[in-house]
Amino acid sequence: MSLKLTELANLRNIGIMAHIDAGKTTTTERILFYTGQIHRVGEVHEGNTTTDWMVQEQERGITITAAAVTSTWKNHQINIIDTPGHVDFTIEVERSLRVLDGAIAVFDGVSGVEPQSETVWRQADKYRVPRICFVNKMDRVGANFVKSVASIRERLAASPVPFQLPIGGEDQFSGVIDLIKMKALVWGVGDCKGEVWQELPIPADLADEAAAARDFLVEQIANCDDVLAEKYLDGQLISETELKMAARRATIGFKFVPVFCGSAFKNKGVQPLLDAVIDYLPSPIELPNVEGMDVEDEEKQLTRKRTQEDYFSGLAFKIMSDPFVGQLTYVRVYSGMISVGDVVLNTRTLKRERIAKILRMQANDREELESVGAGEIVAIAGFKLIATGDSVCDHKHPIRFESVIFPEPVISIALEVKSSADTDKLQKALDRLQNEDPSFRVSFNAETGQTLLSGMGELHLEIIVDRLKREFKVECNVGKPQVSYRETISANGRVEETHRREGAGINQFAQVTIEFSPSTRDGVLTFENKVKENKLPKIYVEQVKKGLEESLLAGPIAGFPVVGVKACLIDGRFDPAIPDPNAFKVAASMALRRGLRGASPLLLEPVMALEVIAPDDYLSNVITDLNSRRAQVNNVTMRGHLQCVEANAALSEMFGYSTQLRSISQGRATFTMKFASYEQVAALTLKRITGL
Repeated sequence: MSLKLTELANLRNIGIMAHIDAGKTTTTERILFYTGQIHRVGEVHEGNTTTDWMVQEQERGITITAAAVTSTWKNHQINIIDTPGHVDFTIEVERSLRVLDGAIAVFDGVSGVEPQSETVWRQADKYRVPRICFVNKMDRVGANFVKSVASIRERLAASPVPFQLPIGGEDQFSGVIDLIKMKALVWGVGDCKGEVWQELPIPADLADEAAAARDFLVEQIANCDDVLAEKYLDGQLISETELKMAARRATIGFKFVPVFCGSAFKNKGVQPLLDAVIDYLPSPIELPNVEGMDVEDEEKQLTRKRTQEDYFSGLAFKIMSDPFVGQLTYVRVYSGMISVGDVVLNTRTLKRERIAKILRMQANDREELESVGAGEIVAIAGFKLIATGDSVCDHKHPIRFESVIFPEPVISIALEVKSSADTDKLQKALDRLQNEDPSFRVSFNAETGQTLLSGMGELHLEIIVDRLKREFKVECNVGKPQVSYRETISANGRVEETHRREGAGINQFAQVTIEFSPSTRDGVLTFENKVKENKLPKIYVEQVKKGLEESLLAGPIAGFPVVGVKACLIDGRFDPAIPDPNAFKVAASMALRRGLRGASPLLLEPVMALEVIAPDDYLSNVITDLNSRRAQVNNVTMRGHLQCVEANAALSEMFGYSTQLRSISQGRATFTMKFASYEQVAALTLKRITGL
């Protein structure tokens, strides 16, 4: 059953987010163990953690899909989503943060803020998600808590406030100093599972450092609270409860970010982190009412209270296929209650959907519920026409929420089935994968006959191809897509063409005079007829146009489609004795081929508009690399504390750019790319394509 209204204060919906290999999944595994949800600790390197349940995750030791789990700590229910750290799967972080109330940002104690840490931090900023920080791996050689906190301040433009200090460092790391209680929390060496720790006086050699850190902590909390500020300035004693309550308000209000530390792998510091989730991250009822819009009038704003007493509303933020249940839709319930058998409205399709099952997920395991209320995150079976980002609600009181923002794909590969018998199977598999992952796109290039898969990076597409093989039993050949070049003309030309055919039972005659000239309309033929109908009937003119259009599919240079051509029919003659309209289609086709060759044909290539966002330290690397790709840099501007480079580049030069950009910027730069125009190819490209 769902939580009662009076218990919503004891509910936390949080995400674990970080750069790849910072320890998110290990931290989640320890949380599940210490809260009694699991009875054996799994390890990432052994491929047996709870949340990394996909075969691809276990083999690679990385998180690919966001996994939802639920645990209980000190009479509080904590719904956790363990998100991926690899940039290729950023959509999983995006849609998770869209529905979460709080987050734990995990940092490597050696590296501090890493590239993807910046990305997920900006995503949390966008959705206004309060968060706390956990500096992990304090047992590693080179771990430095002070530097890690400094990197949070400098790279993320945040206001980190340490609530703990580490005791010892590297292999001597044994625990933390709680700056609220002013006690040392020490985990015993012999206790390998970390279930028992001692609360001791602060070691003498750390007393001065702890006192200074405590003063800074109290000062920062007081700066965010008028009542405490007055007591602080008067030198009055501030209680532990007062500090925690004020720190909670400051965290939820984005005044500062509490920072904790530990070593999840060595089982130290996780329990105090759980306490911090309860103490400083918000429950659903502490957040503002949910804002949405009227289904019929988007200008009209609506709200829902985050209680079970309001009308039901929720957001579908993730779709996945379960081999036993079928399609599951993850829904964040914002208001009201729903039960199995209820009918709800999808405000995008305006179709009603019946709820067949309500499931509380434990990664890939499930627990059936009869009903669920405001504040919960559950999976629902039974929806037929639903997509990521859809709003579901009481069909008598509709409301639509802002959808999830999907990033545009940045890299593509070509796919061909090894056996034509698998064509239908491939299409069904791709449809299902697209439904699960909105950052994955599929298109078909009729010119090359290739199916193109587009995604967020090479690893993203590698996982897709692997899933096609393992889950859907579809064997495919994978290769790079071909660039779709175009041809055009740069001069005028006039051609008179006569088509005559006699014998074998076929007699045809047609004569046309056509002028060709460049046109500003890139995509279609511009056709004009100057011959009067009494001289050339309309049926013949239509065949002239049809012959021209069909012949434009292959140009004279390299057989690519022809664009930007205007054809004007100046004259035409037919033989009344053999009135065959097809003769004019043939004549027009012959005239076009000859006319294009005599009108200075050009080969065009697609040029992309590129926007690269990079820290200032990597700006020169980015521009140097763009220059090597024949890109034209148009503008460089500041966007916040980052540099924004606007450029145009030929698509043929941009394959592999995603991987190269990460390499030259240590993964800290991102880019978007979209089609801009077709432009004349360089001489070297023309020679490579034509061999001339």
